[in-house]
Amino acid sequence: MSWQTYVDEHLMCEIDGHHLTAAAILGQDGSVWAQSSSFPPFKPEEITGIMNDFAEPGSLAPTGLFLGSTKYMVIQGEPGAVIRGKKGSGGITVKKTNQALVFGIYDEPMTPGQCNMVVERLGDYLIDQGL
Repeated sequence: MSWQTYVDEHLMCEIDGHHLTAAAILGQDGSVWAQSSSFPPFKPEEITGIMNDFAEPGSLAPTGLFLGSTKYMVIQGEPGAVIRGKKGSGGITVKKTNQALVFGIYDEPMTPGQCNMVVERLGDYLIDQGL
């Protein structure tokens, strides 16, 4: 299965009539493996900041998580495994696998829990596959 298929069929899928607004799978070096057309253009230092937070959980909390120049307030996550952020009525979930970062960005009416479920389920599957 291609990486684009994972994004199109597993991340951008319909959940209770709602979809993520954007999704991507990136290598931990910031290389794009696959992304939705709506995924924001991002800066390398934004991915570096996210990777630093996985290595040192809480490092993004004072400054926020930036992706595509959008700032998300960092909320609860799983240290070293999942970062969750909130901005207005939407937010972001980032799941770290052995080799990749799985991103989901949502807006209402999708809920944070639905976004978390979609992103983390695919991330857990990739970890199980050794990826």
